[in-house]
Amino acid sequence: MTSKKLYVGNLPYSVTEDDLRQLFSEAGEVQSAKVISDETGRSKGFGFVEMATLEEAEKAVNAINGRTLKDRALNVSEAKPQQPRTGGRPGRGFGGRDRESGRGWR
Repeated sequence: MTSKKLYVGNLPYSVTEDDLRQLFSEAGEVQSAKVISDETGRSKGFGFVEMATLEEAEKAVNAINGRTLKDRALNVSEAKPQQPRTGGRPGRGFGGRDRESGRGWR
């Protein structure tokens, strides 16, 4: 038995992990439900649900994708593996200042 992680987008900001768990339990066993939030704790409007089996995940996508929850049409799809984060310039710290001298850009 292999579990499957689903991406859930366009979530109302008021949705909780318990709300997600309850909604997706209609399609089968929910192993985990997570609403992604920023550093202040405010929802970013998306989350992830892990279903116990591939069949239950497929059933959840078919049943819940496009369904309206608190006036928002949900986007449900198979979660893609997280890509490594890139950004910034190599060799420069945040702010770009020389740590020892406090001078501007190197």
